[in-house]
Amino acid sequence: MQLLFLGAPGAGKGTQCKMLAKEKGLCHLSSGDLLREAVKQGTEAGIKAKGYMDQGNLVPDEVLIAMFEEKLSQPELKKGFILDGFPRNLDQAASLDELLEKLNSKLTSVINLETGNEILEERITGRRVCPNKECNSVFHTKFAPPQKEGVCDNCQTELVHRSDDKPEVVKKRLSVYAEQTEPLIKYYKDKGLVVTIDGEADPKEVFQSLLNTLNSTCVK
Repeated sequence: MQLLFLGAPGAGKGTQCKMLAKEKGLCHLSSGDLLREAVKQGTEAGIKAKGYMDQGNLVPDEVLIAMFEEKLSQPELKKGFILDGFPRNLDQAASLDELLEKLNSKLTSVINLETGNEILEERITGRRVCPNKECNSVFHTKFAPPQKEGVCDNCQTELVHRSDDKPEVVKKRLSVYAEQTEPLIKYYKDKGLVVTIDGEADPKEVFQSLLNTLNSTCVK
């Protein structure tokens, strides 16, 4: 099973990917996590990526693809994988197609978590995070509030509202997603790969719907 998750910021991709990876014994490949891992391990792609990051520049597509090639070539990925956060645009999708063909692999399904912007904004703007790097707990003012307002339950550090979770930034993030990433839905629909899941329910309900859909379409 080789899956790709699509969904706007706040749709719950990370949560669903982690649950599905655990349920199915798949490797969850988050672009951010892979980037940090490659840099930490000092792989060829990681060294190149670090050079761009240290200068405050975006990591170019060819370096990201090299990083994914390093990871997807590893033996444990033969069991299957879940891609999360990559590709983000049509050029990256074309590069991913070429890479998978080179590795004699292919996507079996593309999961589209469909969620309205109003709900997405509520989910993101209400998020509060613990800045303690040894904790990194995440709360929500409405859906998962801490026991004491503004304070982490686990380490009692004062919670913060990240700058990219503030309303004006969230609207920009959603606009960028609509412009750059949303066209991938049609791209993969044309390949007959898209499975659309209602992402507006409780995460456990979304996950059960995801499992039911994957099982009914006989994805192995």
